[in-house]
Amino acid sequence: MSGFDREARIQTIGRALFAGIDRSEPLLGTPAWFDDQLMGFTMSNPALKVQLFRFIDALPLLKNSESISQHLREYLGEQRELMPWIVRAGLPWIPSRGLAGRFLAWSARWNAERLARRFIAGTNVAEAVAAVAGMRQRSLAFTIDLLGEATITEPEADAVAQQYHELLDGLSTTVNSWPTIEAIDRDHDRAIPRVNVSVKLSALYSQFDPIDPVGTARVVNSRLRPILRQAKQLGAFVNFDMEQYSFKDVTLKIFRDLLMEPEFRDWPDVGIAMQAYLRDTEADLHALGQWAKSRGTPVWIRLVKGAYWDYETVIAAQNDWMVPVFTEKWQSDASFERCGRYLMENWRWLRPAFGSHNLRSIAAMMAAAEEFGVPENAYEFQMLYGMADRIASSLQSLRRRVRIYTPYGQLLPGMAYLVRRLLENTSNESFLRAGFHDHLPEEELLMNPQARAELRNGSESRNGHAAAATSAASHTPATVVAERPFTNEPPIDFSREANQQRMQAALDQVRGQLGRGYPLSIGGKPVETGAWIESVNPSHARQLVGQVAAAGPSHTLQAIETAKRAFDSWRDTDVEVRAEILRKAAAIIRQRRFELAAWITLESAKPWRESDGDVAEAIDFLEYYATGMERLAHSRHRNLPGEANETFYEPRGVAVVIAPWNFPLAILTGMVSAALVTGNTVIMKPAEQSPVIAALLQRILEEAGVPAGVVNYLPGVGEVIGPILVQHPDVALIAFTGSLGVGLAINKLAGETPQGQLHIKKVIAELGGKNAMIVDGDADLDEAVKGVVDSAFGFAGQKCSAGSRAIVLEPIYDRFVERLVEATKALTVAPADEPGCGVPPVIDAEARNRILKMIEVGKSEAKLAFGGDVGELANEGFYVAPHVFVDVPPNASLAQDEIFGPVLAVTKAANLDEALAIANGTRFALTGGIFSRSPQNIATVKRKFRVGNLYVNRKITGALVDRQPFGGFRLSGIGSKAGGPDYLLQFLLPRTITENTLRRGFAPEVMTD
Repeated sequence: MSGFDREARIQTIGRALFAGIDRSEPLLGTPAWFDDQLMGFTMSNPALKVQLFRFIDALPLLKNSESISQHLREYLGEQRELMPWIVRAGLPWIPSRGLAGRFLAWSARWNAERLARRFIAGTNVAEAVAAVAGMRQRSLAFTIDLLGEATITEPEADAVAQQYHELLDGLSTTVNSWPTIEAIDRDHDRAIPRVNVSVKLSALYSQFDPIDPVGTARVVNSRLRPILRQAKQLGAFVNFDMEQYSFKDVTLKIFRDLLMEPEFRDWPDVGIAMQAYLRDTEADLHALGQWAKSRGTPVWIRLVKGAYWDYETVIAAQNDWMVPVFTEKWQSDASFERCGRYLMENWRWLRPAFGSHNLRSIAAMMAAAEEFGVPENAYEFQMLYGMADRIASSLQSLRRRVRIYTPYGQLLPGMAYLVRRLLENTSNESFLRAGFHDHLPEEELLMNPQARAELRNGSESRNGHAAAATSAASHTPATVVAERPFTNEPPIDFSREANQQRMQAALDQVRGQLGRGYPLSIGGKPVETGAWIESVNPSHARQLVGQVAAAGPSHTLQAIETAKRAFDSWRDTDVEVRAEILRKAAAIIRQRRFELAAWITLESAKPWRESDGDVAEAIDFLEYYATGMERLAHSRHRNLPGEANETFYEPRGVAVVIAPWNFPLAILTGMVSAALVTGNTVIMKPAEQSPVIAALLQRILEEAGVPAGVVNYLPGVGEVIGPILVQHPDVALIAFTGSLGVGLAINKLAGETPQGQLHIKKVIAELGGKNAMIVDGDADLDEAVKGVVDSAFGFAGQKCSAGSRAIVLEPIYDRFVERLVEATKALTVAPADEPGCGVPPVIDAEARNRILKMIEVGKSEAKLAFGGDVGELANEGFYVAPHVFVDVPPNASLAQDEIFGPVLAVTKAANLDEALAIANGTRFALTGGIFSRSPQNIATVKRKFRVGNLYVNRKITGALVDRQPFGGFRLSGIGSKAGGPDYLLQFLLPRTITENTLRRGFAPEVMTD
């Protein structure tokens, strides 16, 4: 529109919107007044706000007055020093028993439910219809959103689909019979559906995972098509909700693919939510515009700012990924305006619906409608139920259609939604807070987002200068040794299509290299032995991954002698040179990341994410140990006048590294790189099941510059060459990861000191565990069930950190077991190279037979709640389906012996003390976990659960170098934690040199420290 003054129109419209808002306060003593007072009190203290909302989130599972009082006291007391004085003073008086305690519990639950009803329209279809009727009396349209527990089982997914069918049927039967309201039942040229339902795709499939878009779409579509078909027949509207960023691409794919199918291609009453706080959204909208034109029928776009900002930033920080959302609120507001203008410009194909409570954003959209000639009723605004009623009324006064996003479902299970809305409503960045609580002036609220940010930042900058100057003046910089910062290698984000394609291409590339032979490498030269170890693909047992030369006794002695000869030169090599070789190896692995992950998938049957994690951890070990040794290389001097004292480290000698197959690259690389960077020479003996990956590592180390003889690749049968390696007098150190039996045998043999051996061998061993997860009575069952399933069945339970026991408190035992069994049934047993693989095969036939034998023993000890069937896969590879045993006695072999497979033992405990006694009641002490929302119980478990790695409210697998140094005690291991600050010390010997520098009464001047 020529000459259109966009900003002037935004300001004019914004002032008109403000003028239409009722500014009166609620009547004193009314529920609305009480809610406003509570909101105001909590908004004034961030710590109180967060703790109260955490309490509300936990409330659904608190069954009695004592537990309600206990949690309220714990949450408020957890940050006591940050609480208002009135809260601190009242803490000791919170009752837990008797009439007062029961009254407090009733009051807390009643008020939470009352607050929930402010944001949740009802608990069933009838109540939802009643809420809708009330809205229509006010000429407000609606869209219904179904609340409930997270979908973690297939029966739950079926139940959600059924609820959508019942909702569509129940609403249509009633609402379509009501009189027409022109303002909300017609757009610029046609009647529009009165019934409008929002659907979350992840609720329609328990294994919804963007790593497998094809498999995910297949199952989601099987439940979604009937819903769309019913909606089309009933004349209802369906909107696809958008969830977290990782789900975005697969959600868009399902949306586009389904709506191009012949039965839906001409259907206009469908839409999708798009989130303006995502950096991708503008490009995604342009792609949707082109797609809609090719489809030939318009779709609706619900443009929102986005409700997962905190989640997205946390996930990005944890994984060191690019943050997918704009990091400042004004950037999201500006993006909303840009995206909204694109929708208005293309309104004939992408019908706009704007979800915002921000009057500046709303005014900008109305101005854009004028600029592009969009009819008033060809677009609409959407508000959240229970929020922004006064803004909705103001919009109605300007003849704009307003639709209310209306959640319904069980009130207390819907607390997650409630808490998100409360946090949103009380955020410092919230327009509602700024406008109606903080009473910022209209001029500031209606400013262009960037200008407003500059105004605020300028004020903050001026106010912060004096404080910053004071802080700088009072800080005395410390003298520190410059050290390279360590950051973990980010995992590959397999929700991105480009990464899925790269992994598939790598698998294809590696398949073309299968079946090759790999000789020994001794002294930098290939050695053929005439005997071979065949490595097969556990997913497809007839597929040969490769064959490696099998070392015999003579080769073993040759490798030891070669490593011994290379030791003196390598020991005296500068630490900086050794560290740089590790970093070069890390760079090579980083460059070949997808290829190496594909090798791991095919040789060790690790699914995509697990294989990539294996490669990333190998990179981490190389980088972390390189930096760690550079730190240790600085001698410690303790000098006095006339006396110089120096303490430093030197390597031990020849190190034998005996590696496992379950982390064929990561653990092997970790042990080898620790030995190398500390100046030891290495004999690398890989597991017989994964020797090809070890051969690739040998080549990478040679390419990185490891001198000949410093690392020697020696695959072989453990029973043949193992005793020679362990007992030889020229071997100074053995680093082993594997089974308890073998580890104890190594420790025993290494403890013998034969004639001529001038040292006592050092043994470092990580030996596994029988790891338990405690599920407290107040645990979030969505998180607990998923965490237990992931810990127990990820990589078919073949991690030493895997959760093989779940100890569940009695109040939630039955419900937990019910959901656990169904969640386990939903897992997909499949070849590891398939992206949708949930449970891969175990490593070999021996492991499969051993696990199946333990399952038979378990049937005589406990109740088998679920035992899966691998079907035809039994003839393809080494598959064992997940098994869940319940009511397992704490002393049963199921609860005491390491199985190393997809078998979970579930035990009931009367209380936390009993759960801790059961958890600690094994000979292992590796990993453990607790799912609880009681700060006091979490603190107790941290103190009393005696394991090397304890995890709170998350799965117990997936330790990262430096962040979670890994290792246990009791019979779980010997030595310091891998990936931790003490690990390298085990490969070194400390030495101290003292020199008397006093000569004839004079001494050189020395530095003291």
